[in-house]
Formats: sequence, C-alpha cells, structure tokens
Amino acid sequence: MELNNNDETKPAILEIRNLKKNFGTKQALDDVSFSVERGSIMGLLGPNGAGKTTLLRIINGIMVSDSGEALIDGMPASFETSPRIGYMPEERGLYDKMRVEDQIMYFGQLKGGDKKRLTEVMNEYLELFNLTPDRRRRVKELSKGNQQKVQIISTLVHEPELVILDEPFSGFDPINGQLLQTLIERLHDRGTTIMLSSHNMPAIEDMCSDIALINNGKLLVKDSIENVKEAWKDDSLILTTKTPLQIPALLDSGALKEISPTKPLKGRKGYAYKARKEEGKKNMDILDAVAMQSDILHFEEALPSLTDIFLGYTKGER
Repeated sequence: MELNNNDETKPAILEIRNLKKNFGTKQALDDVSFSVERGSIMGLLGPNGAGKTTLLRIINGIMVSDSGEALIDGMPASFETSPRIGYMPEERGLYDKMRVEDQIMYFGQLKGGDKKRLTEVMNEYLELFNLTPDRRRRVKELSKGNQQKVQIISTLVHEPELVILDEPFSGFDPINGQLLQTLIERLHDRGTTIMLSSHNMPAIEDMCSDIALINNGKLLVKDSIENVKEAWKDDSLILTTKTPLQIPALLDSGALKEISPTKPLKGRKGYAYKARKEEGKKNMDILDAVAMQSDILHFEEALPSLTDIFLGYTKGER
C-alpha cells in the first residue's frame, strides 16, 4: 500500500537507498529504501526475522550490504560515521567483570569521546538512573534491569546525533520503562534523532512520530503514524453515554449498521459502544438517534491501534 511520504522535502540524517542483503538463499533485505528526518523519533517495526537487525547492522557499519547504501548525513555508513551513532543492539554486549564506570568510559572512548566530557555526561546519567552508588561495582553484580541501564548509558555517553535502540524496554519494570521514555523525550528535546526497534507497541505509539514497517525483508510502509492510522481506519465510531442504550431500537432507527458494547476509553466513565454507521448516513443522524435514549458524553471516529495495524500488515491484509 502506498502512503504519502514527504521525506524528500525534509532534512534527513539517515538515508537508506535500495538496500539488498542475502544470506545464502535467504533474502534478508529486498530493495529497502527510506529516510529518517533529523530530530525525529522513528519506530522500526517488524516481526522476528523480518530483517530489522540486518538493517541496523548495516547502518552501523557492522555488516556490508550486497547492494544499495546507508548514508549518515550523506556519508556511507562506515567506521568513520560510527562515532555519530549510538547503537544498543538487542543482544547486549557488556563485560561482566568490568566496573560500571570503567565500562561506560571504555565504550565512550571507543567512539572517540573526550574523557573529561565523557565523565560529565556519565555522572549525569548515573544520577538519572539511580546508579551512582553502584558505579564501582562489577557489572555481573547488578540486577538485569540495572545492567540494562548501564548498556543504555554506554550507548549515549558520547552524545551521538543518531541513537538506535533495539528492544530498549526489555528487562525493565514499568517504573524504569517510564524513566527510559522520559530520557528519550529529553534527548528528542535536545535535537537527537532516535530510532526505536521494539515490539512494545504502546511505547512506540506514545513516542514516535513516524514508523517504518519491514516484513520478509521488504519495506511495507514508511510514513507518519497519523497518516498510517488514517489510511487504515474504517467507518467505525466510539461513543460513550450516561446510561445504557437499547441496541435493537437504535438499529431500527436506520442510522447504524451495527453497534456493540465495548470498554470505556481510558479515563472516561459511562457506557461505551463501538458502532458502524449505515452507508450514506452522517454523524448527526447517529447523534440524533442516540440522544433520544441517553446523554452523549463522548463521540469520535475509531482509529486503529498501532498493534492492529502491525498485525494487519504482517498478515498481508493490505
């Protein structure tokens, strides 16, 4: 499905051009092209085995494509562009016997960071993640969640322009997950470009402005979440009323094709319903029919969730 994509008119920090990569007879990437706007937060989605990890490794210069290219600010992805990227892979790579602060400084210096500035930034992140008391402990002595925090700090300590986080919420409880979201929002406010590869759809929907969805090595869509939802919506409506509705009488009115109870939207009280209007009917026809039975507390078009869209694309429904 083709969606309107205006990437060409926006300044891009990352451009993916016709990337192809095969592993024997397995085509991991099949002519993938898209760009990432500078300063945006983009979600990279796809089921396991879709080609996401291969794509991220090529962007980071860890792997070479068979054809096509990945450009960082117009430069081919390579060892030279690596310092501009902070990459946290899904398979974590900490050294168990190293102390926390030594670990972070080591990775920061590998990326060319200045020792004095690295120390300042590290201290800021250790404080943010409540790890200052653990800075001299060895990584293996930490909980899984705290090891995850060390991995994130190691990814960010050299202050990269482009941050790529692969399944960053793995191992985090809800409190630390919220802390990570706050950190991502702070980086965004500072102008950092962020790519999130995750199966945590609510987090992606909360934080990202755009998504790229890959399946079987092919790019299925790259557009704003708003545009993708608009393209996937049907004629469904959500309404909340003060008192229960008499559904047979509503259907007899001729304004609705179907209506059924559903869970109230978060934070709303009352009786919630999902409905579909009859062809040719207007929203006012529905409001008039419902208002004859109860006060209307809320009424809106029902947009699909990102989870619904993800499942729809991967099942080949569009």
